[in-house]
Amino acid sequence: MRRVFLHRYWPMKILYASLLLLASGAGAAAADAANDYPTEARADYVFVCMKANGETRDALKRCSCSIDVIASLLPYERYVEAETVASMSQAQGQIGSLFRASELAKATAADLRRAQAEAEIRCF
Repeated sequence: MRRVFLHRYWPMKILYASLLLLASGAGAAAADAANDYPTEARADYVFVCMKANGETRDALKRCSCSIDVIASLLPYERYVEAETVASMSQAQGQIGSLFRASELAKATAADLRRAQAEAEIRCF
């Protein structure tokens, strides 16, 4: 009798275990999406931020917080695009003017500025 009882609830146990595996996989995928910035990019951001805000332990904490906020708001590819636009728009001549005048470039740069402003509010 006991064997029949366990056998009858076996599909429920499989379903429960499957749901747990799916939930943990979805959580890992969400964590991967939030952490898609390479370590080198994060370190570079923190290094530049600390140069601008003082090379103190407090600046390290705030700058690390800042890149974490930016990473939570912008996918890494979008961040790279925005950094490129920001860099190229400072160039002199025709190339710089193309990046300053393009609507797509303006929108990309605006996304980065919004993320940086949010990071400023949360971290500094």
